[in-house]
Amino acid sequence: MRFNRALPLLALLAGCAAADGAYPSLALRPAELGQVAPVPISVAPPPSADVLERLERLAAQATSAHPAFLDAAPTVRRAVAAAGGRDSESWAGAQVAVAGLQSARSPATAALADIDRIFIDASVGGTEVSGIAETRARVAALVGEQDRAIDSLIGALD
Repeated sequence: MRFNRALPLLALLAGCAAADGAYPSLALRPAELGQVAPVPISVAPPPSADVLERLERLAAQATSAHPAFLDAAPTVRRAVAAAGGRDSESWAGAQVAVAGLQSARSPATAALADIDRIFIDASVGGTEVSGIAETRARVAALVGEQDRAIDSLIGALD
C-alpha cells in the first residue's frame, strides 16, 4: 500500500532529471548571489546634421523674434492701462494692440511647434533627443514668458 502512494512522487522526481539522467544543481545561481551580468545598453545615434541645422535655425528664429515682442509689450501695456469700458474706443484699441502682440509671438510659437515635431520624430526614430530637448526647453521658456505677458494683458482687459 505504501508503494502505491510513493509512485506519483517518484514520477514527479524523475521529471526533474535531464535527458542524461542528471539532476539540476541546488547550488546558488549567480543571480541569487547578486552577480548578474550587466545588460548591454544600446546608445541612440545622434541627430543628423540636417536636423541639427534645422533645429538651430528654429531656435534662432524664436530668439530673434523675442526682442521685438519685448519692445512692443510696453506700448500694449499702456494701451491696456488706458482702456476705458468695453464700449469705449480705447478698449477696442487695446484689444487690437493685444492682438498685434499675439502676432509678434507667432515666430516663436511656430518655431516651438516645429521643434516639437523634430523631438517627436527623433523619439520615435530612436535618435538621441537630449540636445533637442534642451533647445526645446529654451524656446518653450521664451514662449512661456510671452504667454504670461499676453495672459496678463488679456486679464486686465476683462
